[in-house]
Amino acid sequence: MTEASAPLRVLRDARGVARLQLDRPDKHNAFDEALIAALHEAVRSCGADPAVRVLLLEGRGASFCAGADIAWMRRAAAASQADNLLDAQRFAALLHAIASCPKPVLARVQGLALGGGAGLVAACDMAIAADDAQFAISEVRFGILPAVIGPYLIRAVGQRQAQALALTAERIAATEALRIGLLHRVVPLAELDAAVDACTALLLAAAPQAQGEVKQLFARLSPGDLGEATRELTAQTIARVRAGAEAREGFAAFTEKRSPAWTR
Repeated sequence: MTEASAPLRVLRDARGVARLQLDRPDKHNAFDEALIAALHEAVRSCGADPAVRVLLLEGRGASFCAGADIAWMRRAAAASQADNLLDAQRFAALLHAIASCPKPVLARVQGLALGGGAGLVAACDMAIAADDAQFAISEVRFGILPAVIGPYLIRAVGQRQAQALALTAERIAATEALRIGLLHRVVPLAELDAAVDACTALLLAAAPQAQGEVKQLFARLSPGDLGEATRELTAQTIARVRAGAEAREGFAAFTEKRSPAWTR
């Protein structure tokens, strides 16, 4: 099933995969107010839909997303601080919706992923890119800074790497993005769809409620924090989940040597 919303296409299949396609290929899928609103609504609705298991974020055409549309940036430069704040809050809400979506969100990246486009990649749970992909945190070249995407970039690559990218606006290749942690896999462009399909199959084979629990728990954990509060949080979480119906089905399927219910 395909749903069209101006700059965005949403395609849902029988497996439970929702493909969210940025659909401004003539502008390398640069985003503006309309695309941000459409994508936010699609992420929200797919995340709340029990039939959806995986969200796949991709861009039609030559590029994933070249960041903010120049015409939108010109309008923002002429707008009031209050209007700029509202725009920034809307983009921040979109990134939060992606990162906090209860379903896994996978980015399929080709061509350019610049500025906020790289921020979209960082907000996703996983990202697979073609070897032609290029990334840059390019905001300082326009006299601004990557404020809204900053927390997601730091989460993905660490503070020092994120700061270096933000200060220099250096354009990096997919292999370097893989090395620093922005990507999880890089493949030739001709193999990109196969790699995304293989990762999607792994996600569909896993227990959906457990995946949601992973995202909720990991969002509350800080690297290196092994204190009492963290130990108690993790113990309470696994005790609660282990007593649930999905866990019982998973253990039963394993011992009975059959597929669990969520893969049927």
